[in-house]
Amino acid sequence: MKKGLIALSPLGVFIVLYLVTSIIAGDFYKVPITVAFMVSSIYAVIIHQGRPLKERIDTFSRGAASGQMMLMVWIFVLAGAFANSAKIMGCIDATVNLTLLCLPPQMLLAGLFVATCFISISIGTSVGTIVALTPIAAGVAQQTGTDVALMTAVVVGGSFFGDNLSFISDTTIVATSTQGCRLSDKFRVNSFIVAPAALIVCIIYFLMGSDIQAPQQIGSVEWVKVIPYLTVLITAIFGMNVMAVLTLGILLTGGIGLLTGAFDVFGWMHAMGDGIVGMGELIIITMMAGGMLELIKQQGGIDFIIERMTRHIHGKRGAELSIGTLVALVDVCTANNTVAIITVGGIAKQIGDRYGVDNKKAASILDTFSCFVQGLIPYGAQLLMAAGLAALTPTAIIPYLYYPFAIGIAALLSILFRYPRRYS
Repeated sequence: MKKGLIALSPLGVFIVLYLVTSIIAGDFYKVPITVAFMVSSIYAVIIHQGRPLKERIDTFSRGAASGQMMLMVWIFVLAGAFANSAKIMGCIDATVNLTLLCLPPQMLLAGLFVATCFISISIGTSVGTIVALTPIAAGVAQQTGTDVALMTAVVVGGSFFGDNLSFISDTTIVATSTQGCRLSDKFRVNSFIVAPAALIVCIIYFLMGSDIQAPQQIGSVEWVKVIPYLTVLITAIFGMNVMAVLTLGILLTGGIGLLTGAFDVFGWMHAMGDGIVGMGELIIITMMAGGMLELIKQQGGIDFIIERMTRHIHGKRGAELSIGTLVALVDVCTANNTVAIITVGGIAKQIGDRYGVDNKKAASILDTFSCFVQGLIPYGAQLLMAAGLAALTPTAIIPYLYYPFAIGIAALLSILFRYPRRYS
């Protein structure tokens, strides 16, 4: 037990240094998240005993530069280049004006949530949805005087609707394959669990939006400048790879910007460069988190969680609670809901088979609990991306993340009160 707790202690160091210290100070800008990760990463290297320092650093570097981490780095680079060149070209302003014209102010929050849910379930990726919609949400917030953190949280929350339910989502595919059930069956069970949560959150956003006032004057919509965002959304919905989508968006933004005189070639390059530099903090955080979590895994931290959680299971309810808690804790340690499901999927299947848990319910629990946690951890890719694009800290967004909270509560209630009955 002592060894397992020591293996997990770098996460404790990070939480104390960043979250607890910031709460005590009453200001989440007091402690830079990069410094918190640097200190906890150094601590993780120090406590990784039994190997030479060079091997420990190599392990950290392997985790920091893993395929999953480098994919996120590439997405951050392309997203930064696209977002800033689109902003300089006037694409964001044009899209915001179009949104304000199409939606009455009272429907902005609820309408944005519904649109985000639709887009995320169509493209199956929360990160891609956040990249596409966060700049628009931030722009609408500034135009209407709404809290930018609230509007950004609407997008982040809605993005997890599709991450949890979409047929082409990584988490759905992994959850169903590890539990041996069909995508359509898991979708049906999962819908029973999260649809009420989505409806309640939508109603909350509708009521909250009743006080939003339309801006005094809405600018004219330059339709040609809306093309990059529309293209990004449409190509993503049709299943194009997110990196290809962003590259296409960059090319369209540059071409239209040059044609309209928004910038010249050097201005376009400067805009892309500034956008990439602006993502530097997110890239550093992502790599340090990857390295630290690899050391935790190598030290047996994740195995410790799994062993402790599977020790005292009694009956179906206990088995389902163990599966949900297991994937949630591993997600905290890996900051990646797909990896968390892959890690515990086999064990969840064994627990489910032993205690008679329906495999469709088990897959739904795995997916929903992992999305619940992933939507709330400040060092997850989704919150880091949203915070970077909206110029906020991740912790500023968390209090407004109603949908991730709601699906976590809904999943817990589905276990405690045994619904849907047919699959419980």
